[in-house]
Amino acid sequence: MLNEILSYREMCNIESVQTLQRGMNFNINPHYSIILMSRRPNAPYHDRILEDGFTLEYEGHDEAKTSPSINPKGLDQPKYTKNGTLTQNGLFIKAVEEYKNRKNCPELVKVYEKILPGVWSLKGVFDLIDYRSENDGRRNVFIFTLKLSEQQGLTSEISEPEHTRLIPTEVKKEVWKRDNGKCAKCGANKNLHFDHDLPFSLGGTSLTAKNIKLLCARCNLAKSNKIE
Repeated sequence: MLNEILSYREMCNIESVQTLQRGMNFNINPHYSIILMSRRPNAPYHDRILEDGFTLEYEGHDEAKTSPSINPKGLDQPKYTKNGTLTQNGLFIKAVEEYKNRKNCPELVKVYEKILPGVWSLKGVFDLIDYRSENDGRRNVFIFTLKLSEQQGLTSEISEPEHTRLIPTEVKKEVWKRDNGKCAKCGANKNLHFDHDLPFSLGGTSLTAKNIKLLCARCNLAKSNKIE
C-alpha cells in the first residue's frame, strides 16, 4: 500500500526476497525493478524530489569496495563491471535508452524510502524516463530521473486521487515523531501508513505535517474518504 510503513523484513517479504542489500535492483520482479532511497542527512547518495512533487532524481551507485585502499567516492560510477557486463547503473541506463528509442515502455520502478532507522515507506511506482552523467566535484556520477507512474496498481488495489502527490521525507519524519509511531486514532503500532486529513483530491496538501497523520489499516478503512 502506498505510504504504508514497513520494517525491513516486511519490505523483503512483500517482494518475496531474502534480502534487499543493493540500492538498485533491476528486474528483480518480472514486472518491475526496485530502488531503495534515503534523503536523510547521512545518506551515502544524493537523492531528491523535484518541486513538482511527482518527479525524483536518484543517484547511481558506486564501484564496489574490493579492498581497504579503494575509496569508491573517489571513482567514477561504473556502467560496466570489470568483466564487461552491465552494472546496475548500466542496466538502468539501457532501459532508459530503449524507452527513448521507442523500443520499450518506460521501466516501472517501485521506490522504497528509508524514513528512520528500521522504518521504511513505499514511495510509489515510478516510470524510469531519463538519465544523465554529471560531475559532483570529485568524480562522474549518474543521475536517473523517475516520474510518478499512472500504474500504481502494482502497489495495491487502492488508487485514490489523494495519493497522486508525494509526501516529502521531512514531513513523514515529523509526523512519525509527532504521532509516536502509532495510529493517531487507536494507538495501534501495526499496519500503519501516512494518511491525508483533507484528501489531496479535495485540495489537501502533502507538504505540511498538519494535513498528514498515522493511521492503521482498520482506522483508515473506517475513515474511507470522509473529511473529519
